[in-house]
Amino acid sequence: MTEVTEKRPTVLVVDDEEDLRDIMRRMLERRGFDTLVAPDSESAIATCREHESVIDVLVTDLGLPGASGGELSRAATSLRPGMGVVYISGLPKDIAVTKGLISEDALLVKKPFTSELLIEALRLVISQRPDPGPDS
Repeated sequence: MTEVTEKRPTVLVVDDEEDLRDIMRRMLERRGFDTLVAPDSESAIATCREHESVIDVLVTDLGLPGASGGELSRAATSLRPGMGVVYISGLPKDIAVTKGLISEDALLVKKPFTSELLIEALRLVISQRPDPGPDS
């Protein structure tokens, strides 16, 4: 009898607030996600370069030291074109778009958020990714 194991999606969480990063990591792991964490853009880019398997979604705070979450997502998705992105921010989406931080079609979860809202955003992004199946 062969055991079928469903692949756990991998999420890279980038936030400069250690407590929030840790809370998101624990919450995502409890909900069936594998997580990688980074405190800033530089560490996140290094993770994108060095992590040997798929990273399904980047969850990044818009307000990071050094580079914005928008700048990080552009650099990270150039390294990993199939990776989805969810932004988190205290800013409402319309203001973030007006300031040029994110595009109109970006997915932003406003802080403070519930675990349900974040999980829903992640599932939406994962469901919209092209299937990297054996036939592609």
